[in-house]
Amino acid sequence: MDAFQYIKPKLFSTLKGYTRAQFAKDLVAGIIVAIIALPLSIALAIASGVNPEQGLYTGVIAGFFISFLGGSRVQIGGPTAAFVVIIYGIVSQYGMSGLATATFLAGLMMIVMGLLKFGNLISFIPKTITVGFTLGIAIGILVGQLKDFLGLSMGAVPAEFTDKLVAYAQHLNTIHLPTLLIGLLALSIQIFWPRVSQKIPGSLVAIFVTTAIVQLAHLSVPTIGDLYTIKAGLPTFSMPNISLSLVRQLLSPAFTIAILASIESLLSCVVSDGMIGSRHRSNAELVGQGVGNMMSALFGGIPATGAIARTAANVKNGGRTPIAGMTHALVLLLILLFLMPYASLIPMSCLAAILIMVAYNMSGWRTFVYMLRTAPKSDIVVLVTTLLLTVFFDLVVAIEFGMVLAAFLFLKRMSDIAEVRQWVDEADNENTDALDLKVVPKNTVVYEVFGSLFFGTTNDFLDISYEEGKNALILRMRNVPAMDISGLDALEEIRETCQQRGMTLILSHVNPQPFRVMKKAGFLEKIGEKNICPNIDASLKRAAELQ
Repeated sequence: MDAFQYIKPKLFSTLKGYTRAQFAKDLVAGIIVAIIALPLSIALAIASGVNPEQGLYTGVIAGFFISFLGGSRVQIGGPTAAFVVIIYGIVSQYGMSGLATATFLAGLMMIVMGLLKFGNLISFIPKTITVGFTLGIAIGILVGQLKDFLGLSMGAVPAEFTDKLVAYAQHLNTIHLPTLLIGLLALSIQIFWPRVSQKIPGSLVAIFVTTAIVQLAHLSVPTIGDLYTIKAGLPTFSMPNISLSLVRQLLSPAFTIAILASIESLLSCVVSDGMIGSRHRSNAELVGQGVGNMMSALFGGIPATGAIARTAANVKNGGRTPIAGMTHALVLLLILLFLMPYASLIPMSCLAAILIMVAYNMSGWRTFVYMLRTAPKSDIVVLVTTLLLTVFFDLVVAIEFGMVLAAFLFLKRMSDIAEVRQWVDEADNENTDALDLKVVPKNTVVYEVFGSLFFGTTNDFLDISYEEGKNALILRMRNVPAMDISGLDALEEIRETCQQRGMTLILSHVNPQPFRVMKKAGFLEKIGEKNICPNIDASLKRAAELQ
């Protein structure tokens, strides 16, 4: 069992010594978080192009399994704004069966990632990419809500960003003033309500106030019930109609969902760890998230992940174990069973206002501006490129292209700092302290290598001059932390050239990783044990023996 400790759900660790007092706190926290999650789940589902109840299905099913099997004490799972753009695109192109297939595949990928201990590898995704696509998603969500917020009389909102803007411009003269005013009221309540109370979410207050005004004043403002038929009751099991051709088409979107869910859930875990002084199990969290998404797909839900805002609310209200997250899911289930019909009375412009606030809060525009002002040019290129690709194309293209671009720029940066520098005779230099100089035998040439030896740096590495009258070449490698097969090939070329010229190649201070690469390839045997020295002094002594 110890071999699987890394995917052990946090629930089983926290139940030891569990008290009634903590259960009461978890129960209260779960109820409060469910109240916060209610309007967001409905709004996010509608923004994603699916029925309102599917947002609650996700909170109930995925939320329960993410808490039950996840690696965090306090993580709250459910639908989040990060998925809105990609879900809308999948539904538009492949329909609900396509979304279920993509969500199921994404869950499967996350389970595999957790089992393979990929939890820590998520940290290798550059911040420039996450900041860029997060702002891009926020812009996409905001623009997607303008129809309902303004009350425009038009057909379905197009999926593409530019098409949305063109359609809005063509129908701008159809703005419905009562709808707009209700939306502005909902927006104002969310902005100013936190000054009144931090316990009750402003989004819930906005829903109650605007719904009451619309119903009591009999305003002709579109509501959820005007556009959707809301189903109350338990979610039903439905196996996605998976075909090989559909799987091939959806592998890329599914991978994007998996990566996005992994990033957001693990980021939420890190934030909550700092709040409660705990440590999450990243691989267990990936497995829990994967199971949650697969079950969500099987019961009519949408992609889910850890929600930072809801997780923080859980912590602030006393939640300290996964029981709070499981309670939140059960409370949402009760709401789904008994109160869902009343959701049909909620004004659409109120939901649009809620999502506009979500977009603003998630956008991270201050971080984006700060990075534009302070980051290196190569990072700014990745940042802006990811943003533009997310907005004008889609998240799949943005993450794929952003990762490739970031990788190439990283390799370029590593290549720029790598160099091979020859030791020169500075005995005649009056500014040089003679005590700092090593005595180099007259038969010896010394080169010092800086940086990793990989395929991007080997051309410069081969630029070594073999002087006449010298029979020893020392390569000082103390500043070479790593090398790949291309670096080894470059070393092999140098060894062969030395052999042809009657020179002995001596390696000084080889670090562990390059040493392992050389040993595995048999390169150390070719050089000889005497020519592998622990430091420069030993290398110079060995070279002197060859005079």
